[in-house]
Amino acid sequence: MKSRILFVDDERHLLDGLKRSLRSQRNVWEVSFADSGEEAVRLTEEQHFDVVVTDMRMPGMNGAELLARLSENYPDMIRLILSGHSDEALILKAVPYAHQFLAKPCDAEVIKHVITRSLKLKSLVEDSRMQALVSQIRSLPTLPELYVELTELLNSDRVSVQKVGEVIGQDPAMVSKILQMVNSAFFGIGHHISSPVHAATMLGIETLRGLVLSAGIFIQFDTKALNIGDFTLEALHRHSLQVSRLAKAIAESMGVDKQVVEDSLLAGLLHDIGKLILVQSLPNEYRDFFDKIHDCHAELLEAERSVFHVDHGRVGAYLLGLWALPDSLVEAVAYHHEPQLSEHFGFSPLLAVHVADALTSAHSTDAAVIPAGLDMTYLEASGVADRLDEWRALHGSLLEEAG
Repeated sequence: MKSRILFVDDERHLLDGLKRSLRSQRNVWEVSFADSGEEAVRLTEEQHFDVVVTDMRMPGMNGAELLARLSENYPDMIRLILSGHSDEALILKAVPYAHQFLAKPCDAEVIKHVITRSLKLKSLVEDSRMQALVSQIRSLPTLPELYVELTELLNSDRVSVQKVGEVIGQDPAMVSKILQMVNSAFFGIGHHISSPVHAATMLGIETLRGLVLSAGIFIQFDTKALNIGDFTLEALHRHSLQVSRLAKAIAESMGVDKQVVEDSLLAGLLHDIGKLILVQSLPNEYRDFFDKIHDCHAELLEAERSVFHVDHGRVGAYLLGLWALPDSLVEAVAYHHEPQLSEHFGFSPLLAVHVADALTSAHSTDAAVIPAGLDMTYLEASGVADRLDEWRALHGSLLEEAG
């Protein structure tokens, strides 16, 4: 079946231009056009759309209001903004509902690429209920102490953007959301940034204050409500930081460039973000899954797929992809337990995270951390199996440094 795409803009000449530019897609897309939010609502009531691309500032219903309504009624819909307006107050209203933001003027090839990539991501999560669940996520649970520290910093008259970035960089939920902002051009940046400090610097303190204190992109969740059996937010946080540091050390040991090192660090921090999604959105089912693992000694991915019809790697990767994070990070998160599925061999953030997760979980005494296996066939095919002893020593050194 063809994918259905809806473009919404009050400028008819822009819609006519898109119609001409997208003719080459007519064999794979069924494209519709609406010149107002009200007409878009009517069209979505008549047929299902996979993707909506809307302008921000329109007479009557604006883009933020339209996406809020579509998010409620059609949660699995991929929601993009294509706008030339940089009204920050209006952008902040759209942040909870838009997956990505494209700035006008935007080349038709870029629009095609973003839509094609977003549709392709659905192959990671084939279950329609899980697609809708992930698509609706606006924020993820942050550690209360980090949330408090961040808000206190932003409420201060004298605050260092470096310090703000460092606090954000300690929390997977904060990192994923802030990188959504900078990597999808919400604020006119829109290029590959992996460093939380760099992201904070690019956004600036005033924009960060608006995002955190007004738009509420980070939310302090009740951690007790997220504690299920041995699973705790604190335990997941500790493990993610350990994997992140080891993945970075492994990348540095390979002498790769700075971008790969930064991506390895970030991918390690985000590799289990799918668990946050599942436990936040489906706590009762997550309790059943966790009991099954510990009572029956079930294998992690097998147990997840039997309960959720998908595993946590793919769930996390789907969200990060929707939020415009780079392919290298999406791949690392999706396949960190099964790297051979990526079909790419050689050193990469995926390989660094796969090894770091396996080594870290194997030596963990935390009951919430489930041991992960090493895919030796993949490591041998990638030409790095002989580096394992070196990486085990790196892990030991990091453990000693942590005390």
